[in-house]
Amino acid sequence: MTTFWIFIAIVVLISLALIWVPHFRQKKFLAAGETEVRKKTNLELFNERLASLEKEHGEGLLDEQEFASLKKELEISLLQDMKQADDEELQVSSKPRSILWPGLMSVAVFAVAGYAYYHLGAYQEIDTVVAASPANPHAGMTQEQLMAKRVEMLEAAVSNEPDNSQAWFSLGHAYISAGQYDNAINAFDKVIALVGEHAELLGPKATALYYKAGQQMIPIVQTLIDKALKLDPKDPSTLLLVGMNAFYTADYQTAINSWQTILDSDRSDVDRAALIDAVNTAKMRMQADGMTMPDDATHSKVKQEAMTQPAAGTVTVQVSIAPELAGKVSGTDMVFVFARPTEGPSVPVAATKVSAKALPVTVTLDDSTNMGGNIKLSDTKAVEIIAVLSKHGTVKPQKGDLQGKLMSVNVGGNGTLVLDTEVQ
Repeated sequence: MTTFWIFIAIVVLISLALIWVPHFRQKKFLAAGETEVRKKTNLELFNERLASLEKEHGEGLLDEQEFASLKKELEISLLQDMKQADDEELQVSSKPRSILWPGLMSVAVFAVAGYAYYHLGAYQEIDTVVAASPANPHAGMTQEQLMAKRVEMLEAAVSNEPDNSQAWFSLGHAYISAGQYDNAINAFDKVIALVGEHAELLGPKATALYYKAGQQMIPIVQTLIDKALKLDPKDPSTLLLVGMNAFYTADYQTAINSWQTILDSDRSDVDRAALIDAVNTAKMRMQADGMTMPDDATHSKVKQEAMTQPAAGTVTVQVSIAPELAGKVSGTDMVFVFARPTEGPSVPVAATKVSAKALPVTVTLDDSTNMGGNIKLSDTKAVEIIAVLSKHGTVKPQKGDLQGKLMSVNVGGNGTLVLDTEVQ
């Protein structure tokens, strides 16, 4: 991709040079010296003011929005001053040629370059990038690159301070986010060696082992969960894991109980809005599956807090299987359902997993099922829904898996998806 970018840039620059150099060579007079001095002064003032804004932004005196707004105003002012200077320069130039023809040719060059990049440069495969600003040293990096950078920084931190338990703890979580589960387990073991066994350390280690096992509740994971809950029955990291696994295996009551315990603990270091959304989603799943809903009187805290939380964008999909393929489903199969925006980067913004035994099932995707990226489901207008009935425990379709797609559904709406294709 980098080579392709360089090739396009070279072609565009050469083309623009062939168009504009002959045009400007026809001018017989240079602009007056006073105009040049004015341009230089305006540019110096612009650079000084921009440096001041960047300093204020770096010191935290300006937030991202204020910085961007002030920078834009400064750029507009500079452009206006430059334009005025250019107008004066044109007035002292002798019989300048019309720029209509070279302008049209330049537009054509950019159009051809854009067409070539869109169709040959894998435009759709560009990942979401962090909002760029001149003061951001990581501008233009993908989510994966940012995560790798964070891991690198934390590795450097623990290298400089091998006995810094907090740095090792943060590194362990970063390894989980980066999918480096063996490294995460080693990091949490290091923290335990430094400070001893605590529930808040056993829970993350169990989570890393759970993901390493392909999101399966293997014996060692269950052992760590039991040990962590014995030390602290309300440990959030452990209860989150218990609730997540229960939700994915359609044991919605256990998921609700786990997440409700965290809410009842009144901890301030958890995402209460996401937990409330998760509890409400589990309740809807229970209702859709014909199960008995939990007693609302025992969940008044969720109801009260949910009234104060803004409603997140949701997509509800009825997932079923084509009759001719129903005989290919076994009780151990899992159904992965995820949503991708129909516009912009084609990366999942929400996903969930249910047991194939629950089919047909109503699946609700919302911000609580976010994949951890910068874009949330509620930030999109419409999404493509893809469902994979996996016989191998992985979301990537393999031979023998069943698959279905819903090309587009508006966020806030609902649709019907049928698993009607066997992967060959």
